[in-house]
Amino acid sequence: MSTYLDVVTVEHNPLSKPIDRAVIWLHGLGASGHDFEPVVPQLGLSSDMAVRFIFPHAPQIPVTINGGMVMPAWYDILEMSLDRKIDVTQIESSAQSIRNLIAREIERGVKPEHIVIAGFSQGGAVAYHVALAHPERLAGLITLSTYLATNDILDYSTANKDIPILIEHGTQDPVVPVILGQQAQQVLADKGYNVDYNTYPMAHQVCMPQIQNIGQWLNKVLA
Repeated sequence: MSTYLDVVTVEHNPLSKPIDRAVIWLHGLGASGHDFEPVVPQLGLSSDMAVRFIFPHAPQIPVTINGGMVMPAWYDILEMSLDRKIDVTQIESSAQSIRNLIAREIERGVKPEHIVIAGFSQGGAVAYHVALAHPERLAGLITLSTYLATNDILDYSTANKDIPILIEHGTQDPVVPVILGQQAQQVLADKGYNVDYNTYPMAHQVCMPQIQNIGQWLNKVLA
């Protein structure tokens, strides 16, 4: 476990060779950086690549939709309508924390075009906000069971206009309805982005066929 500025992270580092690729993967509401750590060995990544996985912990903040309970969250969700009214200042603060992690990876020798930003649920909303506005070309963006929360205020970057995007969602998701994933896919497709969109017969979770597909996609964009 390591710290960088205001972010605490869990890291998974390959031991075999110098690291030249990175995936920064954000968890969902109420979870932690350990949430997706067990997924890494199941991805089936190519042995030709040395990929560091960085799983940051969200800060502990009160969450309005949960009665003000303090829990790990990237931003406050103010209401549970399909519009998902959120605290924009907090999502920008969390996005800056992830930009700091990107900067650290670059300092450690990983080129920005070899960095993937990924996120589940709330973490996916932050991942959208980071990757689509990032001024340097990134390797790709993965958003799982999430929504594009900041389209109206997002400063879309020309550097990442052709970034590969993988959007995946459960068709039975009661927390983030699949229509929100479809809406994000449509918005980005209309803007000319390269989007792979997949659904799975599951709720607000991940499943093994999905994990295997994510691994195949990572092998392609990080090759």
